[in-house]
Amino acid sequence: MQMRKFAVMLALSGAMAYAAGYPAGGDQKLSGWISDSKCAAAHMGTGQACVKKCIAGGEKPVFVDDATKKVWTIDDPASVKDHYGHHVEVTASVNDSSKSIHIAKLTMMKDQGSSAGQSGMDEMH
Repeated sequence: MQMRKFAVMLALSGAMAYAAGYPAGGDQKLSGWISDSKCAAAHMGTGQACVKKCIAGGEKPVFVDDATKKVWTIDDPASVKDHYGHHVEVTASVNDSSKSIHIAKLTMMKDQGSSAGQSGMDEMH
């Protein structure tokens, strides 16, 4: 009987996670840019100073996916505070229904270009 209750609880928790929009498989790796909610994809690789200015002015940081150009709200904005305007790879839980991501890990990409002012990889602390 206890095993049956456990199986039911496990199934219900999986269903709730799926309903919340998070993939059953856990975190996903995505590459893209940390931008701001005002300009989003317009700053991919060119606007680090503008991203910082917009966020300082009250805009929210967002993640712009390289492959799809989809803009994701970052539900834990403190996780990207040192990476505004940077090209990054994130390991994140994706919530399709709220169009948001929760970042578990962030690594800077090597191709920062002239606007980022950094090269190499720099893992978030």
